[in-house]
Amino acid sequence: MARRRSRKPTGPTIDPDLNDDLSDMLGRHAPPAPVEPWVEEVDHDMRGRITDVVAARRYITAGRATVTLVSEATGTRFTYRVSTPRDKETGEPVTDGTLMVGLLTGPDNTASYTWLGRIARNILWIGRKNPKPGDISKDAPSAKAIDYVWRHLLRGQMPPKAQIWHEGSCGRCGRKLTVPESVERGIGPDCAGKMGSFR
Repeated sequence: MARRRSRKPTGPTIDPDLNDDLSDMLGRHAPPAPVEPWVEEVDHDMRGRITDVVAARRYITAGRATVTLVSEATGTRFTYRVSTPRDKETGEPVTDGTLMVGLLTGPDNTASYTWLGRIARNILWIGRKNPKPGDISKDAPSAKAIDYVWRHLLRGQMPPKAQIWHEGSCGRCGRKLTVPESVERGIGPDCAGKMGSFR
């Protein structure tokens, strides 16, 4: 499949306090990362760029999302897993809306995630009350990047200078997406019906 040509984001004027230099947030001055398959230029197959603010929030909070943020200024990218945690006693998914956020830090894109934070009541909390060795710092470019994007989405704005991509699977159930409309929003038709309307 041919590459999709990226379009410059459009939208309302961004508040000055939010209009930070994304290129710095996404690590212009960070040490070079090792060359890994997940950061190379590749054709996106049935992966999709999300360009609608409601679709972006819906996908990220669906419960099994793998989302990649790409700086249009530098090409730097970070991949995150945003998922519903499970109750330690019952093993069932929690139902209070809390989501765990991990950063892809290794070659296994199903398991190589490092704790970054959580989303609770629509607020992104970087870190945790009792930090553990290896946790992603709130000052890390990857933490600043997702915070920057999330704050814009909460204000109903697509983040300037940043692209939001899903990896081709439904953000709710994890099944591969094949229908163009589903690829566009990152949610399969069955799951979209179960999730209902979204604000």
